[in-house]
Amino acid sequence: MIRTSVVILNWNGMEMLRRFLPSVIACSQGADVEICVADNASTDASCEVVEREFPSVRLIRLDCNYGFAEGYNRALSQIEAKYVVLLNVTNNNNRTLNF
Repeated sequence: MIRTSVVILNWNGMEMLRRFLPSVIACSQGADVEICVADNASTDASCEVVEREFPSVRLIRLDCNYGFAEGYNRALSQIEAKYVVLLNVTNNNNRTLNF
């Protein structure tokens, strides 16, 4: 059983995924930990990058861009872990990048 899920909401963040997922994976080791990228219907190659470059990461494909709150709520409805970590990144302009 998965004890902890690290959930990253993404929308067109392919380059952010490439930049930051390796460190998330390295810091989230354990048989009872999963890393999930919930993709808010990106139009870039985010999903393909996750599938090809990060096969250990679970990809949750949402059928449209639900935004921040509903996107996370829809992703979390598919998570069965006891504990959940919501991971986000902010750029230098203080805008949420949905990572």
